[in-house]
Amino acid sequence: MLNPTDITLLELLQQDGSLTTAQLAEHVSLSVTPCWRRLKRLEEDGVIQGYQANLDRRKLGLDVLAFVQIRFMVVTDAATQQFEDTVLAHPAVLSCHKITGEADYMLQVVATDLDAYGSFMETVLRKLPGISSIHSNLALREIKATHRFPLEQAGEK
Repeated sequence: MLNPTDITLLELLQQDGSLTTAQLAEHVSLSVTPCWRRLKRLEEDGVIQGYQANLDRRKLGLDVLAFVQIRFMVVTDAATQQFEDTVLAHPAVLSCHKITGEADYMLQVVATDLDAYGSFMETVLRKLPGISSIHSNLALREIKATHRFPLEQAGEK
């Protein structure tokens, strides 16, 4: 269970992952060593899974953002394993979720342009066995994109 200090540390890291342990310690009124221990515990417990920079996909030339729904004809272990292995290995797939509803999976895919996205569809997704339908929705405008979790609810479990 997370305590208020843990939650504050996580909020600070979500805002700026480059903060040093000394800077974090100062924000939460701890000395460096106890702060470092808390961070290590959060890492070992898997709460903190890693540190990364948030990049602007458009400035990297990734102008197409697609949400792709995948439906299988018959869900078999072999077909879903091949599908999951493929999306795990492909860098254009930002996220993949097994979902409820009309589709079996939802992917978030980026590409430089529509031609590159079409190529991804033809050379990657359409080659996978067992898929009965692929439905794409292209983002026209991004209103909100974040990887920050609402930590005010985190300590309630």
